[in-house]
Amino acid sequence: MKPPYVNFSKYLICLSLCYLACQTKTEQQTTSIIVEDSLEKTAKPTTDSNVAVFSKILRLQGIEYDVHAFGEGSLQTLRIITIGLTNGVDTIQQMTDPIVGAEVEDLDRDGFPELLVYTQSAGSGSYGTVLGYSPNKGKSISPIAFPELVEGSKEQKGYMGHDTFSIVASSLARRFPCYETNDVNATPTGKMRQLQYKLINGEASKQFVLVGFKDYAMPQ
Repeated sequence: MKPPYVNFSKYLICLSLCYLACQTKTEQQTTSIIVEDSLEKTAKPTTDSNVAVFSKILRLQGIEYDVHAFGEGSLQTLRIITIGLTNGVDTIQQMTDPIVGAEVEDLDRDGFPELLVYTQSAGSGSYGTVLGYSPNKGKSISPIAFPELVEGSKEQKGYMGHDTFSIVASSLARRFPCYETNDVNATPTGKMRQLQYKLINGEASKQFVLVGFKDYAMPQ
């Protein structure tokens, strides 16, 4: 008959082997989880909302406009930092349609340049508008009112979006294709239309007023 301590020793050896096997399996599972988690993070990078999708610095007559837009969806955050004002740096931040351009010009020849930011809505219509800002005699920034097209007016007839804007001399030009009754959005068959706006002093702030328009042949 074997002494009792021999069986007990075998029991301890078996118990140790089982513990080591379990420990190794646990470490392998932990390593697998870490690797899978790392691969998942690599495969799905996050979007940095602090990266500007539009950025432009415009300077004129001693005033600087730093224009930045953040976000890639149907709405963006527009941030404008104005430097060179007598009251110090002025910052404007607002939500808007995607930014497609920006220009600066002293439109009313008062010695202080206006900033125009052009937007275009997401989707097939691509409806555009203008966000204008004017220095109050170089002290602070105020928005400029931009009028909507009047429903049923001559200048609005055939309008279905696809606006483009640009400064021409001291005026703002707005261009878009005109659509006939049965046209689909992708293929307008009418003429191109150009609207001309002038900047004037309104009761509360400066504003754009429509002063004329003309139609011309669609570019080939």
